[in-house]
Amino acid sequence: MKKNKVSKGVVRKILTYVRSYYTGLFFSFLCAALTVLLTLYIPIAVGEAIDHIIEPGKVHMDIIVNILIKVAVAAILAALIQWIQGVINNKITFGIVRNLRSAAFSKLQQLPVSYSDTNAHGDIVSRIITDADQFSDGLLMGFSQLFTGLITIIGTLAFMFVINWKIAIVVVLVTPLSLFAASFIARRTHNLFSAQAKIRGEQTAYINEIIGNEKVVRAYGHEAQAIETFEGMNKELEKCSLKAVFFSSLVNPATRVVNSVVYAGVGLVGALSVIANPVAFTVGSLSVFLSYANQYTKPFNEISGVVTELQNAMACAERLLELVEKEPQTPDKPNAKTLTNAKGNIDIRNISFSYTEDKPLIRDFSVCVPHGSRVAIVGPTGCGKTTLIGLLMRFYDVDDGEILVDSADIRNITRTSLRRSYGMVLQDTWIKTATVRENITIGKPDATEAEIIAAAKASHAHSFIKRLPKGYDTVISDDSGLSQGQKQLLCITRVMLALPPMLILDEATSSIDTRTEMRIQNAFATMMQGRTSFIVAHRLSTIREADMILVMNDGQIIETGTHESLLAQNGFYANLYNSQFKQ
Repeated sequence: MKKNKVSKGVVRKILTYVRSYYTGLFFSFLCAALTVLLTLYIPIAVGEAIDHIIEPGKVHMDIIVNILIKVAVAAILAALIQWIQGVINNKITFGIVRNLRSAAFSKLQQLPVSYSDTNAHGDIVSRIITDADQFSDGLLMGFSQLFTGLITIIGTLAFMFVINWKIAIVVVLVTPLSLFAASFIARRTHNLFSAQAKIRGEQTAYINEIIGNEKVVRAYGHEAQAIETFEGMNKELEKCSLKAVFFSSLVNPATRVVNSVVYAGVGLVGALSVIANPVAFTVGSLSVFLSYANQYTKPFNEISGVVTELQNAMACAERLLELVEKEPQTPDKPNAKTLTNAKGNIDIRNISFSYTEDKPLIRDFSVCVPHGSRVAIVGPTGCGKTTLIGLLMRFYDVDDGEILVDSADIRNITRTSLRRSYGMVLQDTWIKTATVRENITIGKPDATEAEIIAAAKASHAHSFIKRLPKGYDTVISDDSGLSQGQKQLLCITRVMLALPPMLILDEATSSIDTRTEMRIQNAFATMMQGRTSFIVAHRLSTIREADMILVMNDGQIIETGTHESLLAQNGFYANLYNSQFKQ
């Protein structure tokens, strides 16, 4: 029962996307009605032709030829209108799926960072790509066959009642058996198709994980275990798919049995009617009735197939809509101000934050950072350094306390303007599939060629860029063969080009050789002059010149000072520093 309610809810949600295509649906319905009327006319014409074949030597060929011409014209018109209906249905279906995909991708940009942190990326991709494709297949079949099938059923019944209401009643009495068989089986396939879509998403996520970390898998000889895990998922998917397809495929044979009973009943009762009164009910009328009985039962077979596909489509749509309807991140306040020309005075007051309620991370954290200060953040792994950076950028909102930028609570500042005021270089690089120039100008799209080259020279990326096949116009990606160090140089170039008022350097030179690092540190020193800068570093030799060093442990500041003053305290920082340089 619960699943049926879910399906009805999904249908209602899908209908909201169908609203903009009501005009197309009207013309699709009109085409279906015209196709059915023309198709229903053909048996009447054929029956009339049969009645003009009275006996040998008394065949009215002139009349029969005229009737056959009419049949040919009706068949051609029906085929043409059906083709037009197909074009309309394709436009509607793929338009709806396009809008759903766009809504899903747009929602990804609005969701909090925690969503991508807690959900497998492969599963998210599977929802937007694979599930959307499966949904479009089911929706297209529904539009293509559902309208025509329903109109055919109504039309044939009406014509049969006009010709002979007694035989039509026989058809009506047997029909509920077909409907019962189809609905009984269809209700039980939804769970199977939902499980199938879920496992398919997990499998996509696992494939994405293994391919993305192929070198690590091979380095540790994990290939056999990876294959074994994949085979387990594959067998589970096979088992679930077989069950879903098997049970759903029972619909068609079950309805065909009922339809055969309908056809036999019409033939038997019709033949008896011809024998009893050949004038009132002719052989031609019987042929018309048999043709209608066949046309009447055929849509039940098609609709049963549509129902099967729709169960799969609904299961996939449910996963896709689940993403679309996720709660977005807390929107900017209506009166949120735009941060422009930030000076970089940052005041962190008694903030607390945890990813999960049962595991507190940052507790009662306070620090005041004046404009133009260079602040280094150090501490053991897991102490909250990167989390603090995420809070400054407002990837997460604090649970308690407040973070002020130029005396304004960042929750009262638009996220876009806040983040544009920061330049960030992370340990994990990101290169989009585009030219080198486009990768560099992400933060400043209107930069001139001279500015781009100057930034690249400052980051020492210019020399390797010039060696690329097309220089700054070379198309690159994460898998284009650039070394990790070269990718990081491009990320540093982005920041040097944009030159925002505040900087965040999270292990910004971790993948760069020592000689180049020394040059970049000098470039960073020049760039940081007059800019508030936060530097996260494990190599403590890179932060000696910091104006303030925050030593963190278990989410709290345990020591604060300059490099020399912290060494003189001979505390936690001194132990960290000496452990790196102990002879």
